[in-house]
Amino acid sequence: MSKSRPQKQTLLLVGEGYDEEAFLKYLKSQLVGREAGLEVKIKNAKGKGAKHVIEWTIRQAKQAEYDVVAALFDTDTDWSAAVQKQAKAKKIVVLASEPCFEAMLLRLHGVTPEFDNKKLKKQFEPYVNGAAAVLEHYAAYFNPDILKSKRHQEKTIDVLLKLLKA
Repeated sequence: MSKSRPQKQTLLLVGEGYDEEAFLKYLKSQLVGREAGLEVKIKNAKGKGAKHVIEWTIRQAKQAEYDVVAALFDTDTDWSAAVQKQAKAKKIVVLASEPCFEAMLLRLHGVTPEFDNKKLKKQFEPYVNGAAAVLEHYAAYFNPDILKSKRHQEKTIDVLLKLLKA
């Protein structure tokens, strides 16, 4: 008699852009091992705001069957009650970065984010070695131990860690 392997849970994680994709890939590399019982697929919606990210995620979710589908995006563009309703109707776990990804991560370190987008990007650069799209650059300030210890500060980080079974 052959042993059957337990079925892995499947998770589709969509990041709004290259920075979110790198962050998600970094976390996957640190938290999801072969024995985790979790198969994680990470995709990049290539920006264009919350509405586009949710619509793009819906299309991606149709291409394969996933147990859980989640999207990480900024709320500063096109995030509305209608888009929220659309995500809920399609059972997409919303990982909303208020107002944006960089601001959410800076708050974890007690930094008050700049309101101006250019200043905010500049403020965030030291935390990712000047390149937020490089997944290894999240290791120093946003490794799993740091995120786990500060998860209570940001609901989105807490939900993301729960999805990754951390």
